Amino acid sequence: MTDRLLPDSRDTYRAFTTIQTRWMDNDVYGHVNNVTYLSYFDTAVNHYLVQEGLLDPLTSPIIGLVVETRCSYFQSIAFPDLVHAGIRVDRIGTSSVTYHVGIFRNEEPETAARGHFTHVYVDQGNRRPTPLPEAHQTALRKLMF
Repeated sequence: MTDRLLPDSRDTYRAFTTIQTRWMDNDVYGHVNNVTYLSYFDTAVNHYLVQEGLLDPLTSPIIGLVVETRCSYFQSIAFPDLVHAGIRVDRIGTSSVTYHVGIFRNEEPETAARGHFTHVYVDQGNRRPTPLPEAHQTALRKLMF
């Protein structure tokens, strides 16, 4: 037996954000650099939060700070590919949420990369953990698989 991760399919994700790769995303090896995938994770999760009215970076009383992230890669993507970043919620805690994020290349049916991303929600002023409001819990439960 092996613990090797395998790609996911699109139907295991609840919400999608389309992100255009940029020329500068490619590295000297001709594909999107690995650290850029983490920015795609951040973009997909925060796009959902903004769409749901849960985040305004300048005025929201609570914000999510990333405390953990992980990414496994299965195939390369490169400019000018379109990224379809799928998200789902794996866990909702008192003040934290763990998202599972899948990166799909163009219209490919399986992830080119996938991983997780954990936010701890904090008071924007003092940066201390704060319980998730009911509105957050309701919107995030819609993403559970």
